[in-house]
Amino acid sequence: MSTPRRICAVTGSRADWGLLRPVLDGIRDSEALVLQLAVTGSHLSPAHGHTVDAIESQGFSIDTRIHLAQHGDDARAVTHALGRGVAAFADALQDLAPDLLLVLGDRFEILAAVQAALIARVPVAHIAGGDITEGAFDDAIRHAISKMAHLHFATHAGAARRLRQMGEANVHLSGSPGIDQILATPRLSRNALSQSLGFPLCSRNLAITFHPATLDEADPLAQLNTLLNALDRLGPETGLIFTGANSDTSGDTLNARIKEFADAHDNACLHRSLGQQRYYSLVAQADAVVGNSSSGLYEAPSLGTPTVNIGSRQDGRPRAASVIDCPAETDAIVEAIHTAYRLDMAGIENPYGDGRASERILAVLRGPWSRKTLIHKRFIDLECTT
Repeated sequence: MSTPRRICAVTGSRADWGLLRPVLDGIRDSEALVLQLAVTGSHLSPAHGHTVDAIESQGFSIDTRIHLAQHGDDARAVTHALGRGVAAFADALQDLAPDLLLVLGDRFEILAAVQAALIARVPVAHIAGGDITEGAFDDAIRHAISKMAHLHFATHAGAARRLRQMGEANVHLSGSPGIDQILATPRLSRNALSQSLGFPLCSRNLAITFHPATLDEADPLAQLNTLLNALDRLGPETGLIFTGANSDTSGDTLNARIKEFADAHDNACLHRSLGQQRYYSLVAQADAVVGNSSSGLYEAPSLGTPTVNIGSRQDGRPRAASVIDCPAETDAIVEAIHTAYRLDMAGIENPYGDGRASERILAVLRGPWSRKTLIHKRFIDLECTT
């Protein structure tokens, strides 16, 4: 029997953890693979819920913790955290000596890990490359990661096509493992969810997440205030359950404003992080998901809930018919929410997969593959059509 391959998976936030979880379960259960887990980013931040505790409570052993020591949410603070992340991951990769680094998505802390892996000659498997999000610098980060990666798992056909257009080989159309996780996670009843949130659900309820749109010229705080004004117009009979913004530029500023709003409204509450079961349960119970999180596109359709997607942050991503796009304008947001209330969710199909993504990803991770062959990438030229 051959020696099991060491797969070092990196998670930096609650968002990528929810998508990675079914793949990591499969790695742990495989005799051909050994899981190493590197935890970084907002998982280690008390201000973002210290979600590393939830990872450990799910029975995962953490092999290394990469503290970014991010002080503030301006561009300088994020850039300094990125640099510290590269240095810390260089040490971690030397200590762990993985055969492959597994990452998902487009966060700056994931970019740090992949840069270190490139220099350390550790091949990278990347989930969710080839997507487009034109309203955030995550778009450029995602493409940069793809060019440094060696195995690609695309969540939809358009993303796979773009990866090949970028000259990449080893592109596999897997779908999103987040759909697998949704289908495998038992959901709380309405009463149990209300008790767990410490918040009485109303006759109508909205699950709200608003992140900074980092390439948008508009002030993210001004955009958030526009959203809050729209929510205020819905009246006290609508429950407003917020989850926290991420640790991008201006994220802390947005969280402080959301907390101020929630403290002043009996029909609103803020949870920096809900964990997977509570979050999926909330989305399933909600009358709509509101904001600009990728969850509204990736996950909400599979939970039978319409999405009001605000602004440009998710521009370029495929959408289910249940996603309603609107500008960051008060009247438009109110109108979109009322449209969501009337939306018939029967027959809605999620473009991001069928719940078998982790099965496809694990089949590739188990091999056969050669570290040497993966490292020596070739650019695949496509025939020019212009």
